[in-house]
Amino acid sequence: MKLQLVATCLFGLEKLLGEEIDALGLHRIDTMDGRVTFEGELSDIARANIGLRCAEHVFIKLASFPATTFDELFQGTRQIAWEDWIGKLDAFPVKGHAIKSKLFSVPDCQSIVKKAVVDRLSARYGVKWFAETETKYQIEFFIFKDVATLMIDTSGVPLHKRGYRPAAGPAPLRETLAAALALTARPREDVLFWDPMCGSGTIAIEAALILANRAPGLGRSFAAESFAQIPAALWKDAREAAEAAIKKDSDFEVYASDIDEDILDTVYENALRAGVEEHMNIFCADVRKMQKIEGRRGTVVCNPPYGERLMTPQEAEQLYRDMGRAFANLSPWQIYIITSHPQFERFYGMRADKIRKLYNGMIPCNLYQYFKPKNGK
Repeated sequence: MKLQLVATCLFGLEKLLGEEIDALGLHRIDTMDGRVTFEGELSDIARANIGLRCAEHVFIKLASFPATTFDELFQGTRQIAWEDWIGKLDAFPVKGHAIKSKLFSVPDCQSIVKKAVVDRLSARYGVKWFAETETKYQIEFFIFKDVATLMIDTSGVPLHKRGYRPAAGPAPLRETLAAALALTARPREDVLFWDPMCGSGTIAIEAALILANRAPGLGRSFAAESFAQIPAALWKDAREAAEAAIKKDSDFEVYASDIDEDILDTVYENALRAGVEEHMNIFCADVRKMQKIEGRRGTVVCNPPYGERLMTPQEAEQLYRDMGRAFANLSPWQIYIITSHPQFERFYGMRADKIRKLYNGMIPCNLYQYFKPKNGK
């Protein structure tokens, strides 16, 4: 059964997400800000949910059509064969987004889509009222430049919620963004990966998951596991394949350090839940006194305070100065630093070799990448 699937992501992660979809052997159809559309089968719904590190949701795309009026939205939605998915007793709530379109009121669009689905299912099932007491099929609409796309969410709880981090620090980094930072830094078994401001350990844990080739969704469930159309055996097969792909004999090491000793127990508990604790070296240290380990290659990836939720702007700027002095001695190690501060390079004291625009939630950030040896080192 050929399907069109849509994986959504944080802005800036589309390229990495597309590469992940390619690695699953799936064919990409289209890429736009925050989403990648690709072809797949029922089994690929399970594979994508379990295996994609940078995706927030995986949707089944049912149709796209022009919608400049509420009538066009109603008629286009009504023409979709919702009965192929939604049973007489199933729940089908509606939510969505409208961007750069004549139809801009999300509540009104929500109401129209719901009415159209009810009208279609009423005609098919011969009932006027739906109890909506059984399986939940979350309908999602996306109206962009007057084209409406109607989808069903297969993920349920967003995919960045892996299940290993029930509690986080005061300024948590989304797991999908942490995975993207680690992927950008290209973690390798023979190179020490170190987050010296690890907080609850998210970047370091995501790096360890990548190095162990451990699928991010192995520890959680998904909405589509209850869909009647997707046999339970497909989920079982996908999980078994992901388990079999884990590297069991790897001896890579990931360092996670922080000046806050109280957070380190949380880091260990999160690593334990993620199944990577044996590869983690978790310890208390001050990033401003960081020194490289002689004889080892290393990559540093960190998410320092931006001067918004943690520290004042002045404190953050002083920290960047101190980091610049400490990190200057780490060459030829590679350094990756994400922050929203517009003048980071000025305070850090060094221009980045490459800068990448990313979003930490709704906060626009830059990932400053330093990978060329400095001062001939």
